[in-house]
Amino acid sequence: MEQRLPASASEIFRFFSDAHNLETLTPRWLGFRVLTPSPIVLQKGAVIDYRLKLHGIPLRWQSEITAWEPPYRFVDEQRKGPYRLWIHTHTFESQKGGTLTRDDVEYAVHGGSLIQRWFVQPDLRRLFAHRQQQLTKIFGNPPIP
Repeated sequence: MEQRLPASASEIFRFFSDAHNLETLTPRWLGFRVLTPSPIVLQKGAVIDYRLKLHGIPLRWQSEITAWEPPYRFVDEQRKGPYRLWIHTHTFESQKGGTLTRDDVEYAVHGGSLIQRWFVQPDLRRLFAHRQQQLTKIFGNPPIP
């Protein structure tokens, strides 16, 4: 996913540095909640616990911040959760009039290609579409060049 936002990379990175803002960016249908008590200091090595419901099934998720490079980039990796592999790289690139934000996710699922095609891929599309909408509500639309 890629999105331009009319705010500085520092401002956007600061928003993402609050783990509880993930609840704002996650659709309600996932029933997502951060379980790690506040304050959560995000930095390399930080571990965060969550709960969510995926197709009605309650799950726990634990991620670790494996790279922390304010205000340009950070990486979270699943340590426990529904995926065989989940590596999510967030990047923030300053541009004229704002910041280009990118979410790159490398993942692998249990259950093979049918689970991937019929459940996981559509869910991830919906999740990131919701995230884009929420970020636009929070930061606004970038000016048209």
